[in-house]
Amino acid sequence: MLSKNKVLKTLFDKHAKALSAYEGLSVEELEAGINAGTMVMLGNPNHPNLEPIMIGQPARVKVNANIGTSPLTHCLDSEKNKIKACVEVGADTIMDLSISGDLDSIRRTMIASWHKPIGTVPMYAVGQQILDKDMPISSMDPEMLFKEVEKQAEQGVDYMTLHCGITRKGAQFGDDTDPKYGRVMGIVSRGGSMLARWMLDNDKENPLLVNYDRLLEICLKHNVTISLGDALRPGGGDDAGDAAQIEEAITLGQLVRRSREAGVQTMIEGPGHVRMHQIASNIQIIKQLTYNAPIYVLGPLTMDSAAGHDHIAGAIGGALGVQAGVDFLCYLTPAEHLALPNVDDVMAGVIASKIAAQAGELALGRKHAVERENAMNKARKALDWDGMTKAALDPQAVIARRAPHKDEEVCAMCGKFCAVKMLNDRRKH
Repeated sequence: MLSKNKVLKTLFDKHAKALSAYEGLSVEELEAGINAGTMVMLGNPNHPNLEPIMIGQPARVKVNANIGTSPLTHCLDSEKNKIKACVEVGADTIMDLSISGDLDSIRRTMIASWHKPIGTVPMYAVGQQILDKDMPISSMDPEMLFKEVEKQAEQGVDYMTLHCGITRKGAQFGDDTDPKYGRVMGIVSRGGSMLARWMLDNDKENPLLVNYDRLLEICLKHNVTISLGDALRPGGGDDAGDAAQIEEAITLGQLVRRSREAGVQTMIEGPGHVRMHQIASNIQIIKQLTYNAPIYVLGPLTMDSAAGHDHIAGAIGGALGVQAGVDFLCYLTPAEHLALPNVDDVMAGVIASKIAAQAGELALGRKHAVERENAMNKARKALDWDGMTKAALDPQAVIARRAPHKDEEVCAMCGKFCAVKMLNDRRKH
């Protein structure tokens, strides 16, 4: 991979030592992972002041936060505040999913404001140009999509969700209006539904699939990582692991091989709604079909009825997913399925996914995860509140809860009944 992608090689050589120190892996291990395609290094040199990151276990599991405007709620200042919140709570990447307003201006502002990798879905920008004119998405000229990908690559976008794996056959599988395919939720991916509509209305194959080599040329030039979108991900637990999802995964596996031959980095977007008992098998079969490419999942959501609390249902699935091999978690917020998330939702979503990553990596025995737990337990035993705050995934939450009683040695729940203090005092005397 590094020998075929000169832009990636230059970037890796520049940041290898820092990445090695952060990941707790040798430079040689990182290089081997990139060359094998089981790790990707997110980083477009056109992104100013970029801090690249590694995706792919045994590198640390990373967390993405989706932000961006909607037709019902669009305010650039709000999105800037969400970026600040992502910095505060430690998101590893953001994705701009804006579908309303001046998308170029919004994107440039986000790229300039965020120094870690940023992702987009170019299909959204193309869709906006068409749908805002009250035209059907089936009127799209595929050339618009390739020009949009190239423009965003030149602007500095580091990774892009591109729904290359949904075929015309897959679009039929995902069509919930046809009873013989049996899908409960049909296609819930915005980009996937647009392409499915285009294919079915025009009776043509997916232009991103037909012209995949053209995408590879653009992405190689700028080291844009292709996040192969899961257009047919299950939108309800009943659809997990069905023919539509697996048919797409098989196609994605072939695209992974073509990407590696061209020197272009790829990762796989994984399932959305998967019940707990199916998560491990679902992740493992996707990994097998896609040659162990890094997998990037939304959730997975372990249940469909947690509206208003989907970040919790998603964190449960995320923890199990990480244990099964997930490399990159996309957060869910309390606003999922209901509204555009606000700043508080963004912070809650990132923290929930960070908890999931920590729980999953702890189950795998990852050194940095175990060390965090040990540090917390050591600090708790010593009633060392500074140490507890430092070890916490959300230090600000500890500070806020502690504030009314910050001068007390013990917590406000137990007071003088504190079990730890009782035995600590015995040892002292």
